Amino acid sequence: MSSAAEQMASNMSWGAFGKATELRQRILFTIGLLIVYRLGTYIPVPGIDGGALRQFMDDAAAGIGGILSMFTGGALSRMGIFALGIMPYISASIIIQLLSAMWEPLKQLKKEGEQGRKKINQYTRYGTVILATFQAYGLAASLEAGDLASDPGLYFRVACVITLVGGTMFLMWLGEQITARGIGNGISLIIFVGIIAEIPAALAQFLSQGRSGAISPAVIIGIILMVIVTLTFVVFMERSLRKVHIQYPRRQVGMKVYDGGSSHLPIKVNPAGVIPAIFASALLLLPTTISTFSGGQTGPVMSTILAYFGPGQPLYLLFFTAMIMFFTFFYTKEVAFKTDEVADNLKNQNGFVPGIRPGKRTAEYLDYVVTRILVLGASYLALVALLPEILRSQLSIPFYFGGTSILIIVSVGMDTIQQIQSHLLAHQYEGLIEKSQLRGKRGKGKGRKGPARR
Repeated sequence: MSSAAEQMASNMSWGAFGKATELRQRILFTIGLLIVYRLGTYIPVPGIDGGALRQFMDDAAAGIGGILSMFTGGALSRMGIFALGIMPYISASIIIQLLSAMWEPLKQLKKEGEQGRKKINQYTRYGTVILATFQAYGLAASLEAGDLASDPGLYFRVACVITLVGGTMFLMWLGEQITARGIGNGISLIIFVGIIAEIPAALAQFLSQGRSGAISPAVIIGIILMVIVTLTFVVFMERSLRKVHIQYPRRQVGMKVYDGGSSHLPIKVNPAGVIPAIFASALLLLPTTISTFSGGQTGPVMSTILAYFGPGQPLYLLFFTAMIMFFTFFYTKEVAFKTDEVADNLKNQNGFVPGIRPGKRTAEYLDYVVTRILVLGASYLALVALLPEILRSQLSIPFYFGGTSILIIVSVGMDTIQQIQSHLLAHQYEGLIEKSQLRGKRGKGKGRKGPARR
């Protein structure tokens, strides 16, 4: 039988949504801040030569420019004040998470509760400023090297760095406000909106190639079907779980003996999310990025690296797969799902896996299960990330979605729907509690109407 929460979720309708005034306010607040973000992508950085900017961004699209342009909703290609987007904050968060899993001082901070979490968030903000400053300076230097600055010099570099770093910090603040006062996941929603905003332009360009005869109708239909199948496959894999049965023994409280219960420990097929694909893409595109920022002046060693490890090359695809596999295992076991901590928590709660001793044996069993699951999860991530690269480079098919962007769209969309459903469930629970309280008051009032007859 379904639980009460599942029954309430199945009964949700537009009528229930209309009664949830707080949820409507949260959604409108989120939409308003996302509109502010989209407007900021069209405000240009001062001192940019707009005529030569497009040509430079076409050359940089194969490197870090392509990744940032995808994550910034086109702000990088227009060199807006949000050109760096929220990526410095995400990079700093991932670095701090990795350090907190391996460095003892940060490990102790994580165990301090709310105060430790605030301190780690403060370190993340400091790291965001540092990373954004380095990226903004490199971007300003590359703009000067490409003769894109109308008045190059120290003043242009300082103004560009201040503008871009300020834009990133403002986006970080927007994301925190959406998380606190909106429908949650503010940082993810900013990236999600940036990717979605570029779909109409890419779709119009794709259809225009079909009208001009550059692409046959069969290829157009095939790509549309491929996108639908890929999205369905990603949704299926992101919702896939491996449930480990957990048993709790009988316990005695006073004179009462309570029967032992049972539950499940859910382990996702892809616990690391989209982080391995982002890390692998940034690492493998580093040579192309260095070449772009140096103005195309590369030596023989860099030229050889670019020739063999350029996007679409066989070695690039091979190392892309290897890096995704490595980061999937590393991030899952060091950050996302630490088997030692899970085993200790189960032991502290008197829970155990049937047939497995608590403690070290449970940790070894969970590590065995997670390792087998990650083989499937890492292969799935590599397949989704490599499919667009193979279509573009080997088959010359214009596939405008990157594998990373598809993963982000699906995961953020599913998470946002779950957040809305949780708010609706909370609203329905509040309504049930109010009705029960009113009925209780009415029942008490009826009992006081008159004395009982003898």
